[in-house]
Amino acid sequence: MNRRLTIAFALLLASLGAGTPAPAATAISPAHGFAAHRLIVKFEGEPRGHALALPPGAGVIATARALRENPAVAYAAPDYIATASAIFPSMVPNDPGTLTGLPGVPGGWVDKQWNFLPWEGPGTPLVPASPGGIDAIGAWENLARAKREGARGVTVAVLDTGIAFRSLGSRFRRSPDFGPGQFVRGYDFVAHSHFPLDRNGHGTHVAGTIAEKTNNGIALTGLAYRAKLMPVRVLDRLGRGRADDITTGIRFAVNHHADVINMSFNFGCGKRVPSVAEAIKYAIRRGVVLVASAGNIGSEACVSPPATIPGVIGVGGTTEGGCLGDYSLTGKDIDLLAPGGGDPIESCDSVLNGPIFQVTFKGANENRFAEPDFYVGTSMAAAHVSGVAAMVLASGVLDLTKKRGTLEAQVATRLKKTARSIGLSPLEQGAGLIDAARATAPVCEPPCSSNAR
Repeated sequence: MNRRLTIAFALLLASLGAGTPAPAATAISPAHGFAAHRLIVKFEGEPRGHALALPPGAGVIATARALRENPAVAYAAPDYIATASAIFPSMVPNDPGTLTGLPGVPGGWVDKQWNFLPWEGPGTPLVPASPGGIDAIGAWENLARAKREGARGVTVAVLDTGIAFRSLGSRFRRSPDFGPGQFVRGYDFVAHSHFPLDRNGHGTHVAGTIAEKTNNGIALTGLAYRAKLMPVRVLDRLGRGRADDITTGIRFAVNHHADVINMSFNFGCGKRVPSVAEAIKYAIRRGVVLVASAGNIGSEACVSPPATIPGVIGVGGTTEGGCLGDYSLTGKDIDLLAPGGGDPIESCDSVLNGPIFQVTFKGANENRFAEPDFYVGTSMAAAHVSGVAAMVLASGVLDLTKKRGTLEAQVATRLKKTARSIGLSPLEQGAGLIDAARATAPVCEPPCSSNAR
């Protein structure tokens, strides 16, 4: 045992008191508990915290509290559990709207993916307007003009339940609307494997919104469809993940050159997760854009980490009718809104309540795929912001020479300045609902392209 760990255990034992039984840990709901017999501890002078196993009889809460009283300890916190933030129950791509394409939906992807349609204008028979859309079509055109189609050259790390990114044995199959060349090296921090394959479906769905193949004649479309995806598994098959794994996953993504990190999960309301906050600070110093779901009413009681951590873009969810979703939490840490689907708040007069469609598992089987109709929530909303952030990075509208420490702020500012209000207070909508076309449009004087509204 090295010197630091020796000191750690000495402190732990001292905090318990010789011969005194440890107090029982404070009860915490299973949805937002913490790993048993583990703490994340940082000593003064160390660059980051470390996970430490507690000796027998040491209560997690009592030991953390006692350690925080020692001046040699910068912080001591439980290894909290995060949960996935989803509620379960010109260029017109040729994607047919179904995996088989036969029989296709009459309008193909357009009839399902209201979230990618233009939100204003008369529309056309091929591309109608949708009040809840973010105008992905306009953004695709902008990137084509910049010769960076589909956010080519940008890497998005998806910290989640994994992605169905490759076939492995008889159990796992790559999602049919992902290409084998779309992925860069990832890692599974739950099973400690080089194959971060999805066991849940949530991560594959989120990744689909960000970068599912587009205009390939298969199924549906994705936003940044030529970006690279980095699968980083930090949530288990139940959609739950430890702070220590999430911390390590963020650092892995940064060290392997991710440009954007999507985090569609939340810790419990009011939880302080210092090791995750440190990893996020590390990412921001290196110019990485971090996006997180705000959390959903019923799963969380308030907007919660990582969305509340400084430098992270916190995202609430909107509906097909352009309303705030009735699941979407509100508060000062809401930076932006994006499509999450589902039912609107009561004060909104729209009844449109479509889900967010993408290709993912059909039921619990990891090698059968479908387009399920039950994915709703701020997990889905965060994925839209990550996809558009990748498109902004590729569009040429930012000063990329100022990468270290300022690039993520430029992206956030761009997304906020080009967002549209849905008529709510900043505590409810932040800067408003993202507009992909406006965010990726070049700065110009009139007359400008119709996309630069």
